[in-house]
Amino acid sequence: AGHRPVEATELFIPFLERSGYAVRVEGSTDIYADAAELAETDLIVQCTTMSQITAEQVAGLAAAVAAGTGFTGWHGGIVDSFRACAEYLHLVGGQFATHPGIEPGDRSGGEEDNFLPHSITITELGRAHPITAGIEDFDLVTEQYWVLHDDLIDVLATTTHPTRAWHPWHRPVTSPAIWTRNWGAGRIVVTTPGHSLDVLEHRSVRTVIERGMVWATRTASAS
Repeated sequence: AGHRPVEATELFIPFLERSGYAVRVEGSTDIYADAAELAETDLIVQCTTMSQITAEQVAGLAAAVAAGTGFTGWHGGIVDSFRACAEYLHLVGGQFATHPGIEPGDRSGGEEDNFLPHSITITELGRAHPITAGIEDFDLVTEQYWVLHDDLIDVLATTTHPTRAWHPWHRPVTSPAIWTRNWGAGRIVVTTPGHSLDVLEHRSVRTVIERGMVWATRTASAS
């Protein structure tokens, strides 16, 4: 609820097919427990918010990535998945904590209560990385993810949550907005913008996601 995973997935299938991928769509995480199938998979694009994952499934996913299968996704479909699973969090390296809202007196009870104007700022590393090279800082009005993370991620872009009178934090907080993570022989890419189809259609967001798919795909050295 709150996202459109089917439509969002279908948005990127033509790009993948044009790029030479044979695309298979699964409606659940059961496939993660199929070691033989994942061994033949070069890239997993996950679009599953919250939900649950079994120990066998997350172990299969982690093993596949460590063996070279690429893993990527956007927004809640990758960084707000399987909140109760520590092993999944360890794999991805960051977890959605919140998306701050607008001033309480202006809220109407809809999803727009959590739409804030904010900037995505490309880091020095990001300006040289093939996923984000040539992309300038850009502005969005949508959910701004506050992410808890570790130091094994390589941050390509950040977003800063300012202090506001109705929020309890006392200084601006910067969160990673786009990152990569090397895991064994595999590559992981997380793009936190992507709440709705219009955000996914934003030129910079879509470019990052599409480049991230290509970059994360199993490399020759991991074959």
